[in-house]
Amino acid sequence: MSLSVLSVASEAVPLVKTGGLADVVGALPAALAPHGVELTTLLPGYPAVMGTLKRGKVLHSYDSLLGQPARLVAGKLGGEPLIVLDAPAFFTREGSPYADPAGKDWNDNWRRFAALGRAAADLAGGLVSARKFDLVHAHDWQAAMALAYLRFAPIKGSTPLPSVMTIHNMAFQGYYGREIFKELGLPKSAWSITGVEYHKGVGMLKAGMEAASVITTVSPTYAQEIREAEFGMGLEGLVVHRGDRVRGIVNGIDPAEWNPENDSHLAATYSVRTLAKRAANKRKLEAEFGLEPGDGPLFVVISRLTWQKGMDVLLEVLDHLVGIGGRLALLGSGDAAMEAEFRAAAARHPGRIGVRIGYDEDLAHRMQGGGDAILVPSRFEPCGLTQLYGLAYGCVPVVARTGGLADTVIDANLAAREAGAATGVQFSGIDYSTLASAISRTVALYHQPEVWKAIQQSGMKADFSWKNSGKAYAELYRELVSAQ
Repeated sequence: MSLSVLSVASEAVPLVKTGGLADVVGALPAALAPHGVELTTLLPGYPAVMGTLKRGKVLHSYDSLLGQPARLVAGKLGGEPLIVLDAPAFFTREGSPYADPAGKDWNDNWRRFAALGRAAADLAGGLVSARKFDLVHAHDWQAAMALAYLRFAPIKGSTPLPSVMTIHNMAFQGYYGREIFKELGLPKSAWSITGVEYHKGVGMLKAGMEAASVITTVSPTYAQEIREAEFGMGLEGLVVHRGDRVRGIVNGIDPAEWNPENDSHLAATYSVRTLAKRAANKRKLEAEFGLEPGDGPLFVVISRLTWQKGMDVLLEVLDHLVGIGGRLALLGSGDAAMEAEFRAAAARHPGRIGVRIGYDEDLAHRMQGGGDAILVPSRFEPCGLTQLYGLAYGCVPVVARTGGLADTVIDANLAAREAGAATGVQFSGIDYSTLASAISRTVALYHQPEVWKAIQQSGMKADFSWKNSGKAYAELYRELVSAQ
């Protein structure tokens, strides 16, 4: 049975990216195609997206979509179907998809992404006769209103469709004051505890979670963690209430983009059989970050500099890391105070710590190809991709035991090493002692060359492509459509 699915999201590679959400949304169409699923992606018409639609076909024009003229324009995303919501008043802006050039959230984000949801519900309901869909898949709060509109304000005469709401990060929920409800074009019945109402305001992610046939998260462990207050961010009660309607499917990575055997960003390509060639990448990375060559491991960090990512604790252990022979190359941006502290640490340890504030995709590839170990000390991590890239590149992940990090990295304890299954280092709890201990253990493993090489090789042999994840999504879609 072939299926046609509408995937709704606020970003997708290679058109627009601020985080891992874009990687997932961009990879899903190709991952699902071998399983008989045609995935059409609906994206906002940011300038970068509209620039790819020079010959896009207009499918529908709105005189007023939540107060602004808009069009639905067809195109392609990696050879797969793409539809863009071209609404210049909402999306033709400088800055990021969500914030102005100064980093402040646009004050009308609720209207911008409600418009995206309304357009998605219209498409799913048959607005364009040539585009029929069997299911709607919404990603994060920016797309969640699609499911609320499908439930409470569908196109007249349309057939209800099953739906999937994927949570990439529960911390971002799209919560706004009650005053916006009257602007959403929803009936009064939607203002309820089982609708969009949440703590006397409008909860967009919450609305999507209520309306979805199934809620998925981007790892099985995170699907369990969000049942607890520590990770549920206030929505744990709803998660528990939905019971077995909440499931976890781990993300994959694109081996066409992340493969050390043919990565043009690297000084030297290599494979699981030619790991010695990695040394050339390490030497180049040291030079790029102004680091002195050394006998100890070169740790890398590629991360947002935030509390969630455990960067405050990493700052505390940097002197320890250097003191036991480690060095650090860090790429990231985020909290201004943290940025300043990492710069200060680099000044305190010249030649031992190198810091680049910002993000550079090409540099990220070189860091995975040249670093010995990648540190991911997140307090919570729905899935995480950097540890998957690390596994693929033989850059051993050192990770907190949470979410997708726990699901994808096998700790190098004695039993796992003897079984040839170890792929990294895990630790529980995010504080000075646990992270310092994990770093010390990593340094000790690094100084056992045969053990270290075996850990690298086990990680590189693991299959974290979209093959298995794509199959899991396709099976879920078919389950929901068959039950409709």
